Amino acid sequence: DGDLKFSLEAVKKLKELMDESKHTNPRLVVSTASYSPCDEKTLPEEFQSVCKREDASLIFGRLYVAVQDADLCEICANAACAGCF
Repeated sequence: DGDLKFSLEAVKKLKELMDESKHTNPRLVVSTASYSPCDEKTLPEEFQSVCKREDASLIFGRLYVAVQDADLCEICANAACAGCF
C-alpha cells in the first residue's frame, strides 16, 4: 500500500480478523472501510506502525480488498497482490 509493504501471510491474517469482526453481532455490523483492527490482540506485529497513522482504516480497507481473491494473491504474491490481472 504505497510505500508500506506487508507479507502476504500477515495480510491474510488481517482479512481473517476483519471477517470475524463482521460476524460478531448482527446489530453491530461494522463496515470494513471504517473498521480498524488495531485493538485486536492477534493483529500481526508488522501492522503496529499502521495503527499509529490517521489513515489506518483506509490502509486496512485497501489491504482487505487486495486479498478478496486469495488464489489470485498466491499467484501474484511477487507483484504485491495487486494489479497483475
